[in-house]
Amino acid sequence: MNIGFVGVGRMGANMARRLKDRKFHVTAVYDTDRATATSLAGEVGCAAAQDLSEVTAASDVIFTVVTDDNAMRNIFTGSGDNLLVNARGKLFINCAQQAGAEALEACMASSITQAREGKLYLMCGGKEEAFRRAEPILKELAAQTRFIGKAGEAAKVKALVNMVMNINTAGLAEGLALGAALGLDLTTLREVFSQTGAASRVLETDGEDMQNREHSCYFSAAHAAKDSGIALDLARSLGLDLPLAQATKEQYDRMIAEGLGELDKSGIAELTFKDRHKHSGDRV
Repeated sequence: MNIGFVGVGRMGANMARRLKDRKFHVTAVYDTDRATATSLAGEVGCAAAQDLSEVTAASDVIFTVVTDDNAMRNIFTGSGDNLLVNARGKLFINCAQQAGAEALEACMASSITQAREGKLYLMCGGKEEAFRRAEPILKELAAQTRFIGKAGEAAKVKALVNMVMNINTAGLAEGLALGAALGLDLTTLREVFSQTGAASRVLETDGEDMQNREHSCYFSAAHAAKDSGIALDLARSLGLDLPLAQATKEQYDRMIAEGLGELDKSGIAELTFKDRHKHSGDRV
């Protein structure tokens, strides 16, 4: 199958590279940052499309890897040029079903390095036949692929995954911050956490970074705030009160307000460690 990509930032670009490595035919890439698209096109040997409709024309399967709902709406409903021009029979992964095309949500609970290594965790929603059609490609991108159910269900699961991850991240930051304020050795404290009920996946990925103030972005604070907000909206629609999720979102909103939104989510430690934030011109 000919494969196209719309949105070739760090995640999309690494997915395209991975499929090229696995001998899939990447035919076209598109990004609003033309230089980014041109650079990747040269790397994987494909066209850098100037128009969205060019990607559809050149591809059987189109991955859309964009930042938010507004960007998604623009690429599918933009006046004049959009991905749905002559879309009949095409398979869009991570988009809406229109114009005779098939659609599949492929929500990622993973980081940039996992995209490059083909070790994503993908949660898919839509028609099962669309999932089966995409499965040979998805298996090359993912260590695990789960079909969740109808369209919209995978996005809900992703929001809950990230809500819980964000709560864990905030909790870890507070634990390490208190340990530091008590004068404890943080390396030892992290080792104890890892062998007790304080263990978590976040401890593995973010604990050392919090200790060393290394917040290179893999999943930004801004994205953390957005996904926690989605989960809270779902809860409110059902009349549920989620105080931990609310408090965590407020912390990430504070990071955004103070200009830290593009740090990795581990940067929440900058708000909790004593004397780091209020007095730091050297936050990172």
